[in-house]
Amino acid sequence: MTWKDQVLGDVMTLKRGHDLPEKKRRPGNVPVVSSSGVTGFHNIAKAGPPGVVTGRYGTLGEVFFLEEPYWPLNTALYVVDFKGNDPHFVAYLLRNTLRNYQSEKAAVPGFDRNVLHTLNVKAPGPEDQVAIASVLSAYDDLIDNNKRRIALLEEVARLLYREWFVHLRFPGHEHVKVIDGFPEGWQQRALGTVCRTVGGGTPSTSKPEFWAGGDIPWYTPTDVTRNGCLALLDSERKISDLGLRHSSAKMLPPQTILMTSRASVGFFGVIATPACTNQGFISILPNDKNSRMYLLLNLMHRVEEIRSHAGGTTYREISKSKFNALDVVFPDSRSLREFEERTTELHMQVRTLHMMNRQLSRARDLLVPRLMSGEISV
Repeated sequence: MTWKDQVLGDVMTLKRGHDLPEKKRRPGNVPVVSSSGVTGFHNIAKAGPPGVVTGRYGTLGEVFFLEEPYWPLNTALYVVDFKGNDPHFVAYLLRNTLRNYQSEKAAVPGFDRNVLHTLNVKAPGPEDQVAIASVLSAYDDLIDNNKRRIALLEEVARLLYREWFVHLRFPGHEHVKVIDGFPEGWQQRALGTVCRTVGGGTPSTSKPEFWAGGDIPWYTPTDVTRNGCLALLDSERKISDLGLRHSSAKMLPPQTILMTSRASVGFFGVIATPACTNQGFISILPNDKNSRMYLLLNLMHRVEEIRSHAGGTTYREISKSKFNALDVVFPDSRSLREFEERTTELHMQVRTLHMMNRQLSRARDLLVPRLMSGEISV
């Protein structure tokens, strides 16, 4: 395998994405791609497949491959010329280059495409590019397949919730009286009476000792919006014990429900290990352990209602007091217990798939630099 020393601009040409405010988007099936991936849809495309997109600022270092027409946003850079190279290989080369560039610069506030074009890279001939890309694509194909399975399992949980608690076709419903619109034994209560809510906090960013070497998961809303809701395995950033003690962040037990409470209100996640959050969450700890999945799916079903109670001019936010005052119809203990048992099985399957994807991602990421340097030949 022969490798040629080049600069990134010899292998690809990057271009800044295009503005598309929410109010100008129209219903359609064209993916709108930002620095964090597909964030919506539109009816017009600005670029055709194959697409390779990365963040210009915001989320940096991630690279997204598209096989359909798309609209790259102005927070992103996208490849407009592959210069005869294999597009899949270009995507992996760009990801590896950006990862190395970030590690060299420690903290990069954004990517200038003109600077990126001057970065030194190596690339083999077209046949070897295809061979390398096929090896790495096998990992990504498995990851994507697991993501589809996760989406199906989460949809099954939502459908089960609607069947039991919206359409009231729960097991044994034929023999239960309905009194004042509620099955007998069900109650309408305030959320604050069925769960405890906890806020978050951020250790001072001017104190390196609050962050360096920390191993306590510290979630931000981005961690939730990037992942499926039923199993949050880890956070992008960590804090130290000292950082936890010197901030308003609180340690939360496994299975705590996280709800984003400001800016983008109403995104949910369930943590798998003890963790804490920044101020962008209301963390929910059910009083009854058998009500966890019910409360999660009830709140997900009511996102628009929850958002309607958010206030603020700079950014939208719902306070703990407003959240706690919301009503919730609480089923009888037997229905809660049976629902928890069924949906916990789904939850555990989702968690297993997330863990598999994390292992696949780590294996792929270990392989990328070795393949891209020619250390391993294919």
